[in-house]
Amino acid sequence: MEKLKILVVDDESRMRKLVKDFLKKKDFEVIEAADGEEALDIFFGDQDIDLVICDVMMPKIDGFEVVKEIRQYSQVPIIMLTAKGEEHDELTGFDLGVDEYISKPFSPKILVARVEAILRRSNSLSSGEVIQAGGIELDIAAHEVRVDGKEVVLSYKEFELLQYFITNQGIALSREKILDNVWNYNYFGAARTIDTHVKKLRSKLGDKGKYIVTIWGMGYKFEVNEEA
Repeated sequence: MEKLKILVVDDESRMRKLVKDFLKKKDFEVIEAADGEEALDIFFGDQDIDLVICDVMMPKIDGFEVVKEIRQYSQVPIIMLTAKGEEHDELTGFDLGVDEYISKPFSPKILVARVEAILRRSNSLSSGEVIQAGGIELDIAAHEVRVDGKEVVLSYKEFELLQYFITNQGIALSREKILDNVWNYNYFGAARTIDTHVKKLRSKLGDKGKYIVTIWGMGYKFEVNEEA
């Protein structure tokens, strides 16, 4: 079986080596980039990248610009690293389509666990199943979404969130339950993370965004209501 390929982008060689060593122990193939410019050259020169781990603060082109460029052409899972740990940076990253956000210093074992969780879920989308609800159609294998027949581009995490909502129609879902099932880890500031993704998802779904109902003080519920 071909190894999954991960692009690690960080201007600190020591950090790249640390992450690379832990990922290689899990049998991943790791490609390194020392700045944003090199990262984009590698990514667009090698279409087989399965996941990107990218630092925020880098010379030439920063991490946010790297994500912005990649997201114009690809929905590959992206984990962003930052030394700042500021809420504003996290929201900026999520707005650009980042799937996970990890603040330095972090445990390499935790990083690897999140990489494995993302890729496990991503590579399990191979059943060919199509699910539908209220004019929204999800092709699980193709990772495509159509609203009233028109394709809507979602990030990896937005797709997972919508899939979780649709497969749990009519059920009140707490933020903790959503986090556990979609993000699969305990994350400080989780409510803000989920709310940011829901806001973007509603916007992309247009009129169908109303199906994601806010349950104040708890979380959300996906409920199709076709009444005028």
